[in-house]
Amino acid sequence: TSCAWVELTQDAQQVRILSASDTGACNKLGQTTASVADNIGGVKRRDDIVQANLEKLARNTAAEMKGDAIAPASPIKDGRQTFDVYHCGR
Repeated sequence: TSCAWVELTQDAQQVRILSASDTGACNKLGQTTASVADNIGGVKRRDDIVQANLEKLARNTAAEMKGDAIAPASPIKDGRQTFDVYHCGR
């Protein structure tokens, strides 16, 4: 999905962002790759905004997968990033 502004779904608001080292007690459900525009009209978007949008997209997808956590599985490259999706239970 490519878009400039991303809204979290209601279910995705409960999805946490973890580091890979914090997922030891979690069950990996799969992966998702999020994609957003990293420049608009030739103007580069701020890295923190791109990262926040990618995380929101990944959290939305994780919620659809019945996951409750994500962890980055790759660096951001050209507005794309892969995330592992987990169910950690609470």
